[in-house]
Amino acid sequence: MTRRRLRPDELDLWRKVADTAQPLHPDRPAPKLPAIGKDRPKPAPRPVEKFDLGARSNGKKPGHDVLPGLPERLAQAPVKMDRKAFGKLKRGKLAPEGKIDLHGKTLDQAHPALTRFILKAHADGKRLVLVVTGKGKDRDDGGPIPVRLGVLRHNVPHWLSVPPLAQVVLQVTEAHLKHGGGGAYYVYLRRAR
Repeated sequence: MTRRRLRPDELDLWRKVADTAQPLHPDRPAPKLPAIGKDRPKPAPRPVEKFDLGARSNGKKPGHDVLPGLPERLAQAPVKMDRKAFGKLKRGKLAPEGKIDLHGKTLDQAHPALTRFILKAHADGKRLVLVVTGKGKDRDDGGPIPVRLGVLRHNVPHWLSVPPLAQVVLQVTEAHLKHGGGGAYYVYLRRAR
């Protein structure tokens, strides 16, 4: 956000107020105020680094960061359920009451199947269900646009966070290794009312 420049009447008013103020440290020099009607000098443009073909990079990381991986995003999500139960869940000590396996399904088949399963499980009063997505195929077509590993694995958390499922889902986290690890999710549902 850029700062708005002060108008001449505002600078004049500020000078009048500043003249009546008692300095906290009289031994320090007063800061210089910009002259009325004069613009500040613009900073010099940054020099462009020269790069020769075949040369090595300088090793600096780019100034921007890409979207963190799915496990990191789920781990950083706030815990909305009971912390003690969440700890048991992460250690694989809670047994899922239902399970859906989305292996081999396309996005068009998986989304309605997941929606039906979660809404039915919530209506049946289940609290913890397991959604198995698989880790995805480890292949790249070699096209110009990179393909994510595991399309279902990346879309299921999004589907669970938007309506109509967002109203019944309390917590989503990656499953413990004995329940599928990175290829499955625990979905903790809200209490049915």
